[in-house]
Amino acid sequence: MLDGKATEAIEFYQEALNSKLLFKTTYGEAKNAESLPEEGKNRIAHAVLQTGENDMMVADLFPGQPCVIGNQVNICITSTQQSEIEEMFNKLSEKGQVLFPLQKTEFSPCFGMVKDRYNITFQFYMNNTTSNWS
Repeated sequence: MLDGKATEAIEFYQEALNSKLLFKTTYGEAKNAESLPEEGKNRIAHAVLQTGENDMMVADLFPGQPCVIGNQVNICITSTQQSEIEEMFNKLSEKGQVLFPLQKTEFSPCFGMVKDRYNITFQFYMNNTTSNWS
């Protein structure tokens, strides 16, 4: 999670880690983008880089969201089963804090974020097929 530097970081990681960009969308491409400030529309809402067998997700903070040192790295759990995501999300929410409720987004049929009781941020991402980013 970066503060307006995700595009720069993506270019760096492509070079430094020999990564391939699989998917990228901006906050300006969202359905409610007209309400965003102009400077926030080019921020990266979600990007996926493939490095070898691994996927790395990169994004900018939502416009106006404060950048807190130490919160830049989140654990992202990916599944093709919504019921599996809901179960894990609900368990981590107990004594935790829901940051983004599970819901359909432009990039996932089921996405959500929760900070668990140990202050670790988890993102849950449902992908209909594990290798088809579009």
